[in-house]
Amino acid sequence: MANIKLICGHYGCGKTNLAINMALDTAKKGSPVILVDLDIVNPYFRSSDYADLIKNAGVRIIAPNFGHTNLDLPSLPAEIYSIFEFDGDVIIDVGGDDVGSTVLGRFSKQIESCGYQMLYVINKHRVMTASPEESVQMLHDIESACRLKATGIVNNSHLKQETTKQTILESMDYAKETAKQLCIPLLFTTAPRYLAKDLREIEYLYPIDVYVKTLWE
Repeated sequence: MANIKLICGHYGCGKTNLAINMALDTAKKGSPVILVDLDIVNPYFRSSDYADLIKNAGVRIIAPNFGHTNLDLPSLPAEIYSIFEFDGDVIIDVGGDDVGSTVLGRFSKQIESCGYQMLYVINKHRVMTASPEESVQMLHDIESACRLKATGIVNNSHLKQETTKQTILESMDYAKETAKQLCIPLLFTTAPRYLAKDLREIEYLYPIDVYVKTLWE
C-alpha cells in the first residue's frame, strides 16, 4: 500500500523545494517513489518544472496536463488514481493556501483509506504566516478546503539566498509556538545544506538542496 505524504502550506513557503528534496532522498535509499504535482492553480514554482532532474533520479512524476502551455485550465491526469495502488512512497506537492488545497479534497476519501501524513510547511518570513497565530489560521483554512488534517509541522523559515544561520535559529521559537497552538508536533527544521554543519544544536535538522529559484536568482 502507498505511503502517502502530503506537503502543504502558504504560497512561497518552500513546500515545492521540500517535496523535491524528499522525493530525491527517498529514491537514493532505493525505495520506489512517485512525486505528484497537484498544483493546478499557481503557474510558478511547480514540481513538474524540474521533471528532468526528478526523472533522472529514478522518481516517477505525475503532473497536470497542459502545465507547460498557455492554456488557462490545466487538469489532472487519470494516472493520479494509480497512486492508491502503488507499493512505495507517494509525495504530493499540494497547491498553496486553501485555494490550491481544494484540489486535494477530491481525493480525501481515498487518501484517508490508505493512511497518510500531512506536513504543514511554515516560513516565518512570508506574509500571512509571519506569526504563530497567522500560521494557525492558514492551516485551518487549508484543512477546511482539503478535508484532511495536518499531522506535523516543518519549519522551513528562510530568506532565499539571504538565509543565514541566525535566520533559522531565530525562527525556532515561532515554529515551536505554532506547533504548540496547533497541538501537532514540529517534525523537523530545514536548512540549506551549506549551513547544516553550523546548526547542529537544532534537533531534527533536515539539510536540503535549493532547487527551486526565482528567475533573478
